[in-house]
Amino acid sequence: MCVWDMELTVTDIFRIWRGLCNQVILVQVNPGETFTITTEDGHIQCIQEPRSHGRTNFIQRDERSLKMPEHFKKKLKDRQASGHTNNKLNSPPSSPHKVLNSSNATIPNGNGKGQQGAVGALKQKQIGKTKGSPEAEMGESDTESRKCDTHLSIGKPVVSDIQARSAVLSWNLPVSSQNGESHSHSPAAFTFEVAISNSGKNGKFKSVYVGEELTITLPDLRPATDYHARVSASSSSIKETISELVSFTTESCEPDCPAAPKLINRTKNSLSLQWKSSNDNGSKITNFLLEWDEGKNGPFKECYYGHLKQYKLTKLTPSTRYSLRLAAKNDIGMSGFSETVTFGTAGVVPPAPAPPALLEAGVTWMALAWSPPAGGALDDSLTYSLDMEEEGSLFAYNSEGKSSPSEVVEHSTKPDRPGAPSKPVVKGKIHPHSVRVTWEPPKDNGGSDISKYFLEISEASAGGRWEPIYSGAQREHVCDHLRPGTSYRLRVSCASKGGDSQASDVTTVTTAAVPPGPCPAPALVGKAKPKEITLQWGPPAVDGGSEVTEYLLEMASSEQDERRMVYQGPAAEFGVTNLLPGRTYSFWLRAGNKVGFGPHSEKAEFCTAPGPPEQCCKPLITCKSATCAVVSWESPACNGAEITEYRLDWGQVEGSMHIIYTGPCQSYEVKGLTPATTYYCRVQAVNVAGAGLFGDTGVVTTPPSVPAAVAVLHLLEEDQMEISPPFSTCLAIQWEEPCCHGAEITGYNIEYGEKQLVTVGRNTTHVLENLLPDTLYRIRVQAINSLGVGPFSHSMKAKTKPLPPDPPHLECVVFSYQSLKLKWGEGPSRALIPNPTQFNLQMEDRFGRFVTVYNGPCHTYKVQRLSESTTYHFRIQAYNDAGEGAFSEVCAFTTTKSPPAPLKAPKVIQLEENTFEITWEPLQPMKGDSIVYILQLAAGREFDQVYKGPEPWFRLPAAQMNCEYRARVCAGRQCHDLPGCPELYGPYSPSAVFCCQRREPGPAAAPAGAELAQSGKRLHEERVIAIALLCGFAVVAILFAVVIQYFVIK
Repeated sequence: MCVWDMELTVTDIFRIWRGLCNQVILVQVNPGETFTITTEDGHIQCIQEPRSHGRTNFIQRDERSLKMPEHFKKKLKDRQASGHTNNKLNSPPSSPHKVLNSSNATIPNGNGKGQQGAVGALKQKQIGKTKGSPEAEMGESDTESRKCDTHLSIGKPVVSDIQARSAVLSWNLPVSSQNGESHSHSPAAFTFEVAISNSGKNGKFKSVYVGEELTITLPDLRPATDYHARVSASSSSIKETISELVSFTTESCEPDCPAAPKLINRTKNSLSLQWKSSNDNGSKITNFLLEWDEGKNGPFKECYYGHLKQYKLTKLTPSTRYSLRLAAKNDIGMSGFSETVTFGTAGVVPPAPAPPALLEAGVTWMALAWSPPAGGALDDSLTYSLDMEEEGSLFAYNSEGKSSPSEVVEHSTKPDRPGAPSKPVVKGKIHPHSVRVTWEPPKDNGGSDISKYFLEISEASAGGRWEPIYSGAQREHVCDHLRPGTSYRLRVSCASKGGDSQASDVTTVTTAAVPPGPCPAPALVGKAKPKEITLQWGPPAVDGGSEVTEYLLEMASSEQDERRMVYQGPAAEFGVTNLLPGRTYSFWLRAGNKVGFGPHSEKAEFCTAPGPPEQCCKPLITCKSATCAVVSWESPACNGAEITEYRLDWGQVEGSMHIIYTGPCQSYEVKGLTPATTYYCRVQAVNVAGAGLFGDTGVVTTPPSVPAAVAVLHLLEEDQMEISPPFSTCLAIQWEEPCCHGAEITGYNIEYGEKQLVTVGRNTTHVLENLLPDTLYRIRVQAINSLGVGPFSHSMKAKTKPLPPDPPHLECVVFSYQSLKLKWGEGPSRALIPNPTQFNLQMEDRFGRFVTVYNGPCHTYKVQRLSESTTYHFRIQAYNDAGEGAFSEVCAFTTTKSPPAPLKAPKVIQLEENTFEITWEPLQPMKGDSIVYILQLAAGREFDQVYKGPEPWFRLPAAQMNCEYRARVCAGRQCHDLPGCPELYGPYSPSAVFCCQRREPGPAAAPAGAELAQSGKRLHEERVIAIALLCGFAVVAILFAVVIQYFVIK
């Protein structure tokens, strides 16, 4: 069974029915539409499809196909804006009977190519937000409930003005119904989407329009094609609805332009063509029209008209090109022409051309010309091939092949200039002034004999200028009149009838060298020195053809002395040393190269200048006393100039001496020497030529003497001494040991006060005792050795310190069970003046040692963290710049006993209607002292004592009904070791609140539990308030302490 979609036309269906012979054909149409069948005899039969009751399911299926993502709509809109179309859209579908011929032919579905181009031709407008945008998501949740309540319906669209490639589609506004009431809307409130399908109503639909219009034109449709269309309406607040399908069939039209005809065979006089049919667009093609230009490139004329698809053009001209084009015709009209194609007929091979003639010839080229072959067609496109290697003939070519060769001819080129001769070579030995060279003829003479050779020469250093030295037919020549040791370049060229050749490669020849000529006499450089003469010379005028590599300098002190070599080397300057001042010396110079040395130069005489005196002898030194010595010396050789002065170099270190005398005398007395000290001296002589060398060094040691004066004397401070003496009556001095002047120091004399003299040993530190406090003293020191007493040092002033202060009276002003506040002396509690007297307060520890608990200028101090009822021992000491005073007598102070700790709020238990039992936590005895309790009760503002005793509970009888009570308790310590057994009470506990009420039948503890809960709550509030107050006081106290520390103490 075969099932076909509505794309089949009625005629095609009838043909299928006849071709299949008794086969059943099912044609699918839309419900309610009329299907018409026209037979070949003209009989018309109308078949109407009954309306289907299953429309709802079909609509739901269409709705699923229409729910395309919003990004596809956006992509569709972008495509419409860019005007993109598919070229395949304009091609109409093939005829149904052509599809039937294929055993596996299929009908295109709704995703066919025919719907793509319709999108780009419609003007679309998309309203609202895309599905994935934030605004759409927000509006979707807000309008979901309204969409469910509102039903939207749209009528079936109407198709009008159906053409072959376009149709007009219109529809009415949708009507919404809510709760049974209908409502109309404006067109701007909806967005309409049009979808069409050319593959049946169940095929895939393609969206071609999205916008607000109610009428659109569907362009770019396929001719003679069945289409189904539907419209969907959507709004931001109403659910989308889809209309019923409307079907229509486009009109038939003329065929499409056929493809250009193809050439299947050709001869010299005919062309065989073939072509294919194009789309008939709903009407069968009946004839084809073939036109040509008759090979004249003129207007086209008809050459064939009929229904066949091939044609043969005959009686054509060989080798001629013809242009052709094709058109198709059906019952509706003629299509356009195809592309123009050009084909050519076959031709004949051209005849043999005439042989080429010589127009002009050169050395390496020749110009030839020829005529076209006789008898050939004038319009033939001929090409030529000239073969000069094998056959030496000319050939002509056309599209049919190659012609016969032309006659063989010979032509000659002109002779060329010869090649360069070979490189010249040296023949025989190279002499200093001549050389013999020879060469070979060129390998290529250019087609003619060599008539002459040319030999050129050039010096390698002459800038490349060539000079001819030979011209002739010989291939050998002797080059004379050359310079020795000179490099020459040689080259050869030749000439023939073809012209002059290029020069050969260059040969370089160097003549033999000879020794250089005589040098000019050496000259003096600068002024002559007493022992050195510097000479300078230039190269010889003739170097013998080889570079001068060295010079030989000879010297003689007189005419009788033999010459001796003083220098041999490449330098042009040399300093001759180790000469005697005021002498005349003779010098000769020779130059040498690789061959040997040349002759001597002329004699040059030079005289040395006068020199400084010779080195002096060792001086003679005689000590006149411990601080004076006489130095004398002898005169050295003057070296040609009179000595004008002597210089005496003197010092305690041999390498660090200085000149102390300059003059003509040969002795000098040195004063102000240090006894028992070694001195060094040396002498230098000076004349007009300069200063001679210093002589040998003389050494002398002065005799010993009394010690030198003490240079450094200073006062020792307390931190510089291991044992600090009382500086109120003592002064510690220190000095540096002076020079002993050759005899060991045995002691020192110290003078202080009213010329009081104290003699001490070799120590350099001493303490002067038994001095007056706060007194100024003048002190000086002198050293003593075996030779006597040395001079006193400079005087030093020193003052003793005042006496240290006495200890103050120590007393306790405030006693507590964990602290003692002590006071001493008279004065403020804080230091108000700079550099006050300082105090050192010490307390005895459990090991019997006194440790410092306070050190400062204050007169009060509070000792904390003490134990109750404990005796502590204290002592105090005062000190200032004068030193530390003595400690006071030991004072004993005892702390008081501590009161009991505060108790927790008491607990109240109602026993009967007006009887309560009040209990509290008991305390342990404190160091043997018993504990008593005081219970106070308040019915109003005032508390009254109701109990005092050692028991931790109390029973309250006869309480008033409906009266609120507050109870508190405190602990007391009975001090049995004190006279009268006084009692020391601690603070009261927090209050416990309870009320006396009539008891109801039931658990007896319920009212009491409520009262206890209420009292516990109040107790918690009182504790919170107490902690807040404590924290506030602590912060204020810390701030006051910081302010006092910063502004008062510092």
